Amino acid sequence: MEEAVAGAVALLRTATDRDWRATRAGRLDWDCRYTAEHVASDLIAYAGQLAGRATEAYVPFEITLDEGTGNEDVLQVIETTGALLAAAVRTTPREVRAFHPYPFRGADREGFAAMGITEVLLHTHDIAEGLGLTYEPPAERCADLLARLFPHVRPDADPWRTLLWATGRGDLPGRAPVTEWRWRNNLVVPAERLTLQGLTPAAATDLVAGGDGGFAWIDGGPYQGTRDAAGMLVKAYETGVHRPVWGVFLLVRREDGRAVGGIGFHGVPDEQGRVEIGYDLAEAARGNGYATEGLRALTEWALGREAVTSVRATTEPENTASQAVIARAGFVRITGDGAEDGDGGEGGGQFVYELRR
Repeated sequence: MEEAVAGAVALLRTATDRDWRATRAGRLDWDCRYTAEHVASDLIAYAGQLAGRATEAYVPFEITLDEGTGNEDVLQVIETTGALLAAAVRTTPREVRAFHPYPFRGADREGFAAMGITEVLLHTHDIAEGLGLTYEPPAERCADLLARLFPHVRPDADPWRTLLWATGRGDLPGRAPVTEWRWRNNLVVPAERLTLQGLTPAAATDLVAGGDGGFAWIDGGPYQGTRDAAGMLVKAYETGVHRPVWGVFLLVRREDGRAVGGIGFHGVPDEQGRVEIGYDLAEAARGNGYATEGLRALTEWALGREAVTSVRATTEPENTASQAVIARAGFVRITGDGAEDGDGGEGGGQFVYELRR
């Protein structure tokens, strides 16, 4: 956040002697001065959401600049509001989510930070384009923003151009123009003792590389199965077929904010409306009913979608612990064609379970 603001302000300070009110900001319908004020307004609003722990709506306040405020003064306000958002991000626990309308009525500190940075980069581009300045932020920062807020967008060799295209500010060869877009913060599914937190491509990439994905883990976590699932998510993202709500979720304990395992879908629902779920737990978390709780919560969420008619889970015949989890979640064992069978039938040597709507 601080780096983005510093880079933007340094560039725009070279043109504070220009008439920003008389200059249109790039492709926007706004002038450059209004666009700069909008940046400050967004940054303070995001800081207020996190600091106030707002959960139902935006905190009802707005920023108003004093009469006679010049262009240089506006840049100082952007520096100040950027610092306030950075401070709010630093002091907000990872598990806290505050209200944001798109798309699931909530975002965590990383989401608000990413949205704030994106606002700064995009609107600096708009103002710079209007004023005839050259602006291009670091490619690695743009790639990170895409992987956090635009998980549905296939990445490209030029992350900055991709970000501009994804927000209706440019063209990419072979891709249709974007005329409307929204933020894509991750989905969080609540359970009794857990929250199921959707894994972004950015977090999945870190897990694949041996990191923690930005989560605090129980001892021994994450389990290898979670890293493998993260790897499949990354591949889907890189090929443009990742659909975030049908991806991977981490099971996070409410009591201490620690991740205990992973759960997720093997893909989008098929033509018959069937979707399959897989899961794992760190060894230290087993025996506490977390897998059953997570499976119930995600299954209930899936069956609440119009596209889903049934949820399936598959396990090896010798994995009695997993079979017990699936049974406690209400699934029944079936054959591959959906008919009940006592010996696993067409499961290819595996037991297939199903829960219908």
